[in-house]
Amino acid sequence: MKKIRRDRTHEAELDITAFMNLMIVLVPVLLLGMVFSQISVIEVKLPDGLTVDNANNADKQIELLILEDQLRVNFPQGILLKKILPTDEGEQDFETLSLVLQEVKRKLREKGIEKNAITILSEQDTDYQTIISAMDTVRSFKAIVAASVVDAALFPEISFGDAPVGTGRAQ
Repeated sequence: MKKIRRDRTHEAELDITAFMNLMIVLVPVLLLGMVFSQISVIEVKLPDGLTVDNANNADKQIELLILEDQLRVNFPQGILLKKILPTDEGEQDFETLSLVLQEVKRKLREKGIEKNAITILSEQDTDYQTIISAMDTVRSFKAIVAASVVDAALFPEISFGDAPVGTGRAQ
């Protein structure tokens, strides 16, 4: 009698259809979710107190006062350099502020002074969006370099404080 020999090893098929369906749905969902989870972080610091080291430089601080009816650029600290009135629509004129700060930066560079710090002083009831717009304006401006638009740094080191009492509409 002849023995029939059968091959008992079966080749297993790998069914990855369910896994592929999951990936087809999951990858676009994750990619779309990444766009909405971007967070911008701006490093800010409190103004330095007057110490022995910075007492001589205290009067050379650049200040931006955000008031209800105007923006004021002070340089040196406490001395009015430019008053910027709101636009015809009643909104703060951040375009003019950017031009004023660019000119201040240019003049300081001509004198060999490299300043990167600015103090933003605002009234207690200043709108949040106004403060954010001011921060964006003092940090950088759009410049054209080699036929492309880039963000050029103005004063990226931002400190905050309260506007002195009595600097509102009266002046």
